[in-house]
Amino acid sequence: MTDTPTTASGRAVPAAQRLWALGDYAHIAALLSDLGRDLVAAAGIRPGQRVLDVGAGTGNATLFAARAGAEVTAIDVTPQLMEVGKRVARAEHLRVRWIEGDVQALPFDDGEFDVVMSCIGAMFAPDHLTTARELLRVCRPGGRLAMANWISGGAGGHFFRVLARHTPPPPPGGRTPVEWGDPAHVARLLGAGCAELSTATRPVVARFDRSPQELIALYKAHFAPVIAAYAGTAGDAERTAALDADLLAFARAADSGPADGPHRYVFEYLQVTGVRAARCP
Repeated sequence: MTDTPTTASGRAVPAAQRLWALGDYAHIAALLSDLGRDLVAAAGIRPGQRVLDVGAGTGNATLFAARAGAEVTAIDVTPQLMEVGKRVARAEHLRVRWIEGDVQALPFDDGEFDVVMSCIGAMFAPDHLTTARELLRVCRPGGRLAMANWISGGAGGHFFRVLARHTPPPPPGGRTPVEWGDPAHVARLLGAGCAELSTATRPVVARFDRSPQELIALYKAHFAPVIAAYAGTAGDAERTAALDADLLAFARAADSGPADGPHRYVFEYLQVTGVRAARCP
């Protein structure tokens, strides 16, 4: 007997899929849609290129790549997220292939894609080394890699540190997602497989100009890690109040707008671009 949910075929539903299916991530992705636009531009995506978006979620970067005329494949462990992107793609008559799958075991041939990108996606896979190897493997020699990853010192890193204080610790030896925002860590993971590798810290301004209280209300209603954190404090008024206070303090610290509005929230991330080497170790 097990409490692990299963699919109709009897396959166990991965924990990551169960997590990210909570809430309605489309509301959160819309706040930071410029991330996808900027990553597609940084990757230099052109019509006819074979593009893979890893950890595609609701299709933030996927849709921009498809609009640029690329032949796009989107892969994510949570099909519920991709349903959002599918609806947009159908409405805009964009051709995108959507596949449920794990970045740590990509179901593609070696060198299948001209561009492999990930916009705040692959960074959440627990095995960083395997993730990096898979990103490199499916990119053709001379092809391009592009990533957008939250950095530890920015608002995104601050946000996940707040949640970490109120959620169970990762498994022993597990890596944290924001390590992908460290240029040295990225170089260790991808450097040997790239003929060129560049990183730059960039800002993205959230498309949200209301109060910190309203921002946190949006996260509590729609962002899976926050929903899960509150589920973990259910029935404990003191822990719930502490989580409330910490999240509100985060939002107030992230707000760089004038006191009387409009409010302004800037999130810094590491933009990674590289050219796949002729041979990978």
